[in-house]
Amino acid sequence: MPKAMQYTKGSIIYFEGDHDDRIFIMQSGSVLLTSTDIESGQPVAEQVKSGEFFGVKSAFGHFSREETATALVPTVAVALTVQEFEILFSNNKQLIMKMLRVFSNQLRQIHRKTESILNNITEDQQTGMLAVANAFYEDEEYRSACDIYLKFLTRYPNSPNKEDVAKRYADAKVRNERAAAQNKYKESAESTESEETSLKLFSLPAFERFAKEYEPGEVIITEHEPGDSFYLVQSGRVQLVKCVNGTSKNLDILKPGEFFGEMAILDNSPRSATCVAVGNVKCLEFNKENFELLITGNPQIALVLLKLFCKRIYDQKRRFRILCIKDLQARLADVFLMLDEMTPALNPNDKQRRFNVSMSDIAHWAGLTAEVTRDEINKLVEKRKIEVFDGFIIVTNIADLKRMFDTRVNPNH
Repeated sequence: MPKAMQYTKGSIIYFEGDHDDRIFIMQSGSVLLTSTDIESGQPVAEQVKSGEFFGVKSAFGHFSREETATALVPTVAVALTVQEFEILFSNNKQLIMKMLRVFSNQLRQIHRKTESILNNITEDQQTGMLAVANAFYEDEEYRSACDIYLKFLTRYPNSPNKEDVAKRYADAKVRNERAAAQNKYKESAESTESEETSLKLFSLPAFERFAKEYEPGEVIITEHEPGDSFYLVQSGRVQLVKCVNGTSKNLDILKPGEFFGEMAILDNSPRSATCVAVGNVKCLEFNKENFELLITGNPQIALVLLKLFCKRIYDQKRRFRILCIKDLQARLADVFLMLDEMTPALNPNDKQRRFNVSMSDIAHWAGLTAEVTRDEINKLVEKRKIEVFDGFIIVTNIADLKRMFDTRVNPNH
């Protein structure tokens, strides 16, 4: 049962860093949420008004609290478990759409800050889209390059670059056909996962009319293009790729039951990443027109999306926090600490950790060039903090690396 909690003026409802799975609704009074800005280190304050929720993201994502909640005046707030909130949320169409838009906007804001710190600001969508196509071409991913060049020519028929793009498209097409003839794209056992692993919710025959199939290397959505649909992976896998300063960076692999493309639907913004089929892929495609009807008619989907936003906001903030660290040794140490958080050791007493990552992966997470990363990694090797091998890196003592990180980031503590 939801419980009404009474707080006197100045009471702390929860502290930043607490683990607390409760979600609160303000009934009366006023609550101040205080946190520290990741980039500037300055305090940030937000006031919660009557009828508003707080504590949702950390409760849904099972993360530690990102802010401290303090009652400014005598306050009554209703505390709900995640399950109680889900029941309330599912029965309120207006609340569903509002929270999805709020979380989508928060994710977009942290995404823009990340782009800014990486100096990856694109002049316009046309320039950005062409850079994405060229990055795939340079990586010899000719099928994907062809798809994006063709999208570019269709979307921007009067572009001053259209002749050069047409030549690139023709060349990529020839190279793709040659690669296909040589069986470059080989099906892997992993790329034919059963639809049984996708959400049971979408296995109904009524959803079959939304189904679309994609071949290996086919581009489903392209970074920088306008978004008018979102997708659920039914079978196969989808690679998320980001173009950073002209170079393709793999972000994630989506498996059956996972969504992508929903942000553009909610805030009318361009696509933030390119999604490419790995092997044969089957997706359900939902357009802008039926999105709200689908979400509000199927609250389970809305809850899946809400949890997805919570995780993506947390992950993006974690990445952004790394990029804001000035000390390069500390920044690289925090990359390994993040990897440790993502894949915790089975035995907590095991201090040595093996991460199946390359130097290129570390450079990507740290937002550094390959040369700078190599130089800084060598310093860690010399200090015997890490050992580098082909295809994996070993941290000799993760607790020791954490101490080094803390000392460099907070030398006065």
